[in-house]
Amino acid sequence: MTPDPLFDFTGKVALVTGGSRGLGLAIVRAFAERGADVIIASRKLDNCEAVAEEMRGLGRRALAISAHVGRWVECDRLIEESYAAFGRVDILVNNAGMSPRMPSHDVTEQLFDSVLNLNFKGPFRLASQIAWRMAEGGGGCIINVSSTGALMPLPEVAHYGAAKAALNAMSASLAHEYAPKVRVNTLSPGPFLTDQAKDRAQPGEAVPRNARGVAADPQDIVTTALFLASPASVNVTGALIRCDGGQR
Repeated sequence: MTPDPLFDFTGKVALVTGGSRGLGLAIVRAFAERGADVIIASRKLDNCEAVAEEMRGLGRRALAISAHVGRWVECDRLIEESYAAFGRVDILVNNAGMSPRMPSHDVTEQLFDSVLNLNFKGPFRLASQIAWRMAEGGGGCIINVSSTGALMPLPEVAHYGAAKAALNAMSASLAHEYAPKVRVNTLSPGPFLTDQAKDRAQPGEAVPRNARGVAADPQDIVTTALFLASPASVNVTGALIRCDGGQR
């Protein structure tokens, strides 16, 4: 395809965590289709390799890396392997996350730590370590994928919403700390029909409480991510952009 100049990522390197399925996969494809080389990270290497092979079929360089990004030692290895292969990262999308639904009084310390680590602790490490490299080099942009669970009182996801709220605050702080060469924004999705969401759905589950009245297809996240990563959003940093169909 021949993209608009504002959405031409030729020569850019994009690292997407949780990039082998769901919203992450849609974002990886969107960047690669518009010229970017891509790094796909998730815990299952086979899934990452399958996506990388698909992107190579588009003529892109693609690297698959298995990493649990809730652990700093694996975040650091992911960074080192990415820079060893490509020399830089121009776009980081912190997309990996988990949102187990459970009554708050049943949440164990182990689960609480796991949710916090994957949704906040790991993204902090990746964003901070890559942001200063971007600032020392040619600049770049970071997109932290959050959730409307951080913006409204939803039952049985207090631990998840709290972690994502921390992610939102982190994004705004890093945007100021590493400006002007690095832009950091938060992308806040609402209900999406990812495979994971379909697996969790209960029979007769209510229609999403948003203006559209539907859960979106993963492809519907693409234009928002492209905008935040492109020169079209040169004046957008420290922002939280909702892509939730008007959730309330």
